[in-house]
Amino acid sequence: MEFPDNLLYTKDHEWILLEGDTATIGITDFAQKELGDIVYIDITAKDKSLAAEEIFGTVEAVKTVSDLFLPLAGTVIEINPLLDSQPDLVNTDPYGQGWMVKMKIDEGADTSVLMKASAYTSLVS
Repeated sequence: MEFPDNLLYTKDHEWILLEGDTATIGITDFAQKELGDIVYIDITAKDKSLAAEEIFGTVEAVKTVSDLFLPLAGTVIEINPLLDSQPDLVNTDPYGQGWMVKMKIDEGADTSVLMKASAYTSLVS
């Protein structure tokens, strides 16, 4: 499994790419393998301000539905439009075209809860 060093990770198996006060978020390679073939993604949190750990959507695989948790407090500013017609991008390219949302992080959001790749690797091994 792959866990790029330039990303941060959560215990809920999301990855985060921080760029200033904007974060791109998706689910990890580990998460997509555990879920299996992803058939539908439902994210309706655009333009909503959410606290850290609030649900921003769900991902549906052949055998299960899982909630998606926002790793940091902020506002969802963009939802990946490709996922409407190609939810399997999360399986085939979880760190690239399979990203889920972009958010504007609230000032003072606690990024210390996020893990580096090495810590996340230890968590899932």
